[in-house]
Order: sequence, then structure tokens, then C-alpha cells
Amino acid sequence: MIYEVRTYTLKPGGVPQFEANFADALPHREKYSKLAAFWHTEIGPLNQSMHLWAYEDLNDRAAKKAKLAQNQRWRSEYLPPVRAEILRQDVRLMTAIVPPKSPKATGNIYEFRNYRLRPGCAPTWCAAFTDVLRVREKYSKIVGLWHTDAGQPNEVCHIWAYQDLTSRA
Repeated sequence: MIYEVRTYTLKPGGVPQFEANFADALPHREKYSKLAAFWHTEIGPLNQSMHLWAYEDLNDRAAKKAKLAQNQRWRSEYLPPVRAEILRQDVRLMTAIVPPKSPKATGNIYEFRNYRLRPGCAPTWCAAFTDVLRVREKYSKIVGLWHTDAGQPNEVCHIWAYQDLTSRA
């Protein structure tokens, strides 16, 4: 299984319109692949929307994207309003160390962390991190842990769920 995180940097103030347009397009997009997670930033780089998609492998990703690209209605009706708010798009292709899992509660805030490591250090970092994960999860539960395969080299990414910012602190 591979995971793709798409980070869209949007026009200032464009998040609400982008999310409304994306919600309209999502039922048509999910005919090709399933959205695993969706959120927008409120701390750190602002005006960003992040999407997590899951695929069996790179061939599955390529086939689904090619099939979607052939859909005339997708290209002409659903994609243009979504693209209208986008200034930049970044893609990370990742392998799960801890596959994504839904938190027990809803209405959370999520912290997405990514660390760029020296070349070759990701396996050692991931092993050390998973060794202490049980202790770390006494404070909050991990939503997922990955290392990048493409997009941003030598990165590890993890997501945490918190009830609110006070819980995170």
C-alpha cells in the first residue's frame, strides 16, 4: 500500500471556497480512488488543504489517475472550480510504518509533522520512533506514520489527533 499526501496552497482566504468545490467534486473523484483523510491548516503554513489518498501500489495509482483524466465531465465540470483557488500543489508518496487509523473520537484537531532527515537515516529514525511509540501514545494516539518514497526525499511524516489545542499543550 502506498499513500499520497497532496498539499494545496490556496489563495489567501480561499480555503472555504476550495473546500466547498472539493465537496461537490468528491463523489465523482471517489469513483476512482478513496479519500483517506482531508484537513486544512490553521497553524503553520496557512491557506493550505491536505488530502491523503491510498493506493495498492504505484501501478494502481497510475491506472486510477489515467482513468480519471479520461473522464470529460471531471475535466470540464468539476476540476476547474477546484483549480481556481490553487496557487501551488505538492505531492508526497509514502510508505506506512503505522498505517492510518481513525481516532476514537471525532471533532479533533490534527497535527501533521514532517521531518527531513539526512540521506539514509529514515530507517534508523523509524525504528527508534516505533520502539518508543507505546510510551508516546500515553499522551496522544498516533493517526499514522510514514516515510517518503517520492516528493520530498528522506522525510518521515506522522499525524496525531487531539481533542483541542489545550489537550495538545
